[in-house]
Amino acid sequence: MLDESKFDVHLQLWALRIPCELCKVVTRVLSGYLLDKARIKPVTEDPSCEKNRYVILSERVQNPELSDIPEHKLDDLKKLCPIEVVPYSLTLGYSYWGADHVLKQILPPGVEVPSSFETIGHIAHLNITGELLPYKDIIAKVIYDKNYPRIKTVVNKVGTITNEFRVPKFEILAGEKDMVTDLKQYGATFQLDYGLVYWNSRLEHEHIRLASQFKPGDIICDMFAGVGPFAIPAAKIGCEVFANDLNPNSAYYLKINAEKNKVDDRVAVFNMDARKFIQQLMQVPFCEVNPESDVSILKACKTCSVQNNVETEYRNENNAISKPGRRGTNKRMRSLSNTKPWEHVDHVIMNLPASALQFLDVFRDLIQRRHWKGSLPWIHCYCFMRSNETKEQILSEAESTLGAGIQEPIFHRVRDVAPNKAMFCLSFRLPEEALL
Repeated sequence: MLDESKFDVHLQLWALRIPCELCKVVTRVLSGYLLDKARIKPVTEDPSCEKNRYVILSERVQNPELSDIPEHKLDDLKKLCPIEVVPYSLTLGYSYWGADHVLKQILPPGVEVPSSFETIGHIAHLNITGELLPYKDIIAKVIYDKNYPRIKTVVNKVGTITNEFRVPKFEILAGEKDMVTDLKQYGATFQLDYGLVYWNSRLEHEHIRLASQFKPGDIICDMFAGVGPFAIPAAKIGCEVFANDLNPNSAYYLKINAEKNKVDDRVAVFNMDARKFIQQLMQVPFCEVNPESDVSILKACKTCSVQNNVETEYRNENNAISKPGRRGTNKRMRSLSNTKPWEHVDHVIMNLPASALQFLDVFRDLIQRRHWKGSLPWIHCYCFMRSNETKEQILSEAESTLGAGIQEPIFHRVRDVAPNKAMFCLSFRLPEEALL
């Protein structure tokens, strides 16, 4: 239990009792000799008379004779009003001190004080390990106290990420037991359950960097979409987005976020394996491959689409979480239900840096040249690179998995994730030789 009284600092100071109307001019005369403490105003009420105020003097003014203040300043004061010096007691308690100051008093000498934490809406995500673990509860309490009400829940990651959905396990150390939070990034609103889905606030600039390369009307395929940090900004720009995630909770919140941002008419949400998703998306429907004159075939062709048109309460037969709606559709935009991704996609996003390179083989003979229209898609494949690895090695692995040479690759360093490990985005135009 934290004893907050241990942080009390008692100051015995001097103050001047002056008429309210002279406060501004007196503080100007005494500039440099007033109390200088963050968040503490040097002018306060006089408890004995509402027409007067106390002007609190600096700690370096040691006596009531004010001998520490230059004579000419005192002369200027005497011209304004009689000088009345009174003692003033000030206690700086636990609520005054910042988290860094408090933690330095609590933790043993030589132990590094946690200097930062990731913020996800109202949640503070700590990463307390090693020698700090015995102090995790008290650290969490201080972080909570010093950041409330902006922070209402403090969590710590437990163990390593072992599940297929990239979601860490957390323990709630302080505050509300509420992992559902709302946050904003560059004008987009996101809701998520931080205990069930993956989210990394440190990728905010990368989300907007990539989205800035998209144009209204572009067709985007997001293979590992999460709750939509790439998909939602792209849709807000005016892109048509096919977004998939293997985690059903991510797909659920992606659908909610599309609705919250009023882009659900431009975002089709899928919950399936990424390989199956992109294969299904690029598969040319039977009615396109074998055009018939039979009336029944022609009728069937009208309903051909990547998504099944029959929805259930949550997911349709093709694992599409939502069917594109009609509300607020921009007439200049093509409806997603009429989009044929087997004919054209502008960008494919592969944000699974631990293994996205291994998924590049899905593009081998995926696209049929005779049905494709326009330029081949840009592939944005995220990966990790260790200090002993080179871009040439990463490119070689990508080409080997893809089964085709990559021309003019673009490497963008996203962020350092460890002292000897960085996250990169490898962008390239899908090679012609990868087509069927």
